[in-house]
Amino acid sequence: MSPPDERTPLIASSDRQQTEATESSPLLENHGDGSHNEINGANVAQPKAGSWGFWRRSKKDDDKPKASSSRWPSVIAMIILAILVVLIIFLGFIVPPSVQNYAEKAAVLEPTKLSIENITSDGVWARIQANVRLQGSRVENTNSRRIGKAVTGIMRKIETEETTVHVFLPDYDDSLAGTAVIPRLVVDIVDGHNTELNFVTKLKPGSAEDIRKIANDWLDGKLQQLKVVGKSQIQLKSGIFPLGTHDIAETLVFEANKIPSLPKYKIDHLDLHDAPVDGSGRKVIQADVSVTVRNEYPVAIDIPPLGFEVLVPNCDASLPSISVADAQTRLIHIRANMDVTATALGTVREIPESLTRTCPHSKSSPLDNFMEHYLQGEDARVFVRGKSLNDSDTPDWISDILESITVPIEFPGRSFDNLIRNFTLTDVDFKLPNPFADAKDPSSQPSVSGTTEVLAAIPSELKLALAVDSLRATGDLFYEGRKLGELYLRHWEKANSTMIEGTDGDEDLLKITSRVVDVPLNITDGDVFGEVMQKLLFGDEDLILGVKAAVDVKVATVLGILTIKNVPAEGKIPVNGLPGNVFAELNPQVGQIEILNTSETGVRIHARINITNPTSYTATVPYFNIHILHNGETLGEAVATGVDFGLGNNTNIIVQSTWDPVRFGGQSAHEVGRKLLSAYVSGENTTLTAKTHHNSIPSIPLLGEALSAINFTIPTPRVTLPGEDEDINQRFIASATFHIFSSSATFELVSPLLFNTLHIVDVNATAYYNHTEPVGQIIDHREFPVPPGRSETPRLPVQWSPDHVGYDKLKRALGGKLKLDAIADVTLRLGNWIETVHYTGKGIGAKISL
Repeated sequence: MSPPDERTPLIASSDRQQTEATESSPLLENHGDGSHNEINGANVAQPKAGSWGFWRRSKKDDDKPKASSSRWPSVIAMIILAILVVLIIFLGFIVPPSVQNYAEKAAVLEPTKLSIENITSDGVWARIQANVRLQGSRVENTNSRRIGKAVTGIMRKIETEETTVHVFLPDYDDSLAGTAVIPRLVVDIVDGHNTELNFVTKLKPGSAEDIRKIANDWLDGKLQQLKVVGKSQIQLKSGIFPLGTHDIAETLVFEANKIPSLPKYKIDHLDLHDAPVDGSGRKVIQADVSVTVRNEYPVAIDIPPLGFEVLVPNCDASLPSISVADAQTRLIHIRANMDVTATALGTVREIPESLTRTCPHSKSSPLDNFMEHYLQGEDARVFVRGKSLNDSDTPDWISDILESITVPIEFPGRSFDNLIRNFTLTDVDFKLPNPFADAKDPSSQPSVSGTTEVLAAIPSELKLALAVDSLRATGDLFYEGRKLGELYLRHWEKANSTMIEGTDGDEDLLKITSRVVDVPLNITDGDVFGEVMQKLLFGDEDLILGVKAAVDVKVATVLGILTIKNVPAEGKIPVNGLPGNVFAELNPQVGQIEILNTSETGVRIHARINITNPTSYTATVPYFNIHILHNGETLGEAVATGVDFGLGNNTNIIVQSTWDPVRFGGQSAHEVGRKLLSAYVSGENTTLTAKTHHNSIPSIPLLGEALSAINFTIPTPRVTLPGEDEDINQRFIASATFHIFSSSATFELVSPLLFNTLHIVDVNATAYYNHTEPVGQIIDHREFPVPPGRSETPRLPVQWSPDHVGYDKLKRALGGKLKLDAIADVTLRLGNWIETVHYTGKGIGAKISL
């Protein structure tokens, strides 16, 4: 609603075309000879029987009543103008139609100010200032204008004695809204002469209950229109001529869309702090509030301190609202057409149990519902109701009215988007899902444990002693703006907090530390997760993950523990990159190998592996299946179950693997696998590539597929034999003995199998001196066993190469040792599995005997 201009008539006419009222518009306008007339858009009814009738009034059937924004000034102005019109018509009774027309259209009333002079025990003294005049130029009818000017020129002035106006509410059982005492008035009615009215009137409100009914109907949107009837008896005279006492009854109808609404306000200052109550040490929470609102009316008043209580909506509108705080305003100075600043002090003495109790058929309490809007930056509704103050000079009638009215107020929310200043996660432990868990079981998802440290900014308006007792949360993880997963901290986790006071104008921070355990992590985008893992494993820099969470917090205050739900939190989680060539530093070693079963194309192996964790992360692996590759061909698989991967050295990790290149990759894989075995038994440095697949984690295929884009290449684990040095662990032939006279040789073999016997089916080998000079050749098709640990082969026939230098060197070394190399094609059998490998041995210490 735009503010009224000082020169706008308090009561103005509206014709059928709804022409805007101006300074020259008539205060009273005739629309015919019916029984009604419109004043300022209000329907003015003919007085009841027994009242003084001025003229017959008419109203078109299709005329609609227009509303007015006037209240007490409108009613008083209505009576004043009615008096003026009566006087003019009284003198011009011989030509009533012309004088009636003149009085309606020529009268102008311009209110300039309404101020409250004094507040008493039963009402207020109000000063009303206005300009009133007759302006003949507003009358279009020439005859009416000429006659009206003549009549008013003769009378010149009219005078009223002190008059009491009673205002009634027909739609509310004709209850009395209030009374106004208008003092003696003298008005100049000569055309164009202005009278400045400046008088004090006594305004006395009616029943507080009746005012409450009107206010509640208005606040609830049930008030479509408000009809008021002003009644009075006026004593008139002109000069020394008494004009008698006359009954006046005038009606105004205010349409709902014209009734002033609650003004817009702005909270300039809000300060929450702890305050002692008495010497016992007990404290309460107090709030200093400063609010500014624009007064758009020519009204001035000093409002004394008033008491209020603040209420929060209950679970259901049918239940009474919950009182949470008391408030008291300070003296408020209201000046015409100026901003008004009101300050108040609110006090929260306790946390009502009904405020935090969960609503029926819901998971939220009234406090949760309020905070949901407030924390999202949305307006949160509260109610304000008057309350009597002890030892106050405020009259009882004001307190009665305020206590009977409950006003809804939209409390502006506050955005907490930038609440989190820093978020770190240390001592991280990852746990892969349990493939045998039910889909609804949290263990069916990967989880993360760690120590969280959060630095949260404390809003400047909060100066409370706060301590975080525990927390829980659900959140989304992002990488470069793309969502990769969700975290679910469903259970309350204990937390500690420390206040860090800001220096040099910096904000205060709350440091919150909590140890979270087995927080489920749901991967929602495998591509993004795979990209994160790839950069983590092979990148040179740390990664930054974004997190957006809704946090439930139990906060300890001076009033007790307060649970606040769905606090929006947004922050960043730095993830430390893995150091250097992490796969080379894993240093895997095979401690024990046991053959579980075999087939014609493969072997199933049970192994104990030792491995080093060079990272700062730990992991728990209930079940994990990976494919083993070399040169891009899948050779088999490895399955780990129940593994706790700690920091540093990890020993005796049980892995069951299957070596079956034919089944997993076909003939091409078989050839790659044969060459890999040949290089491995020859002591060469070889590598294996581990790769996840769709069924790596059966309960979360998406995770296995995401990691399949990453190739984990590691050195092929070496078998560690008990009691053997590292050099022997790299060899399968520990030593050899050549017998010159019998043309035979024996070999001391070292088998990596501690529980199974390996068989050599066929041997085709050549020994060399100095890498190139043949010494002799062994071709033997007899099968012989190679038991676990060290063992000696039977004597194998040797065909010497006497025409070569190597044989001469062999004879010269008789009784001593000679370093020889060997190249052999050896066919091995392990159960049902048979494979031929190409062995290359260098620097084998051979004894030379007769």
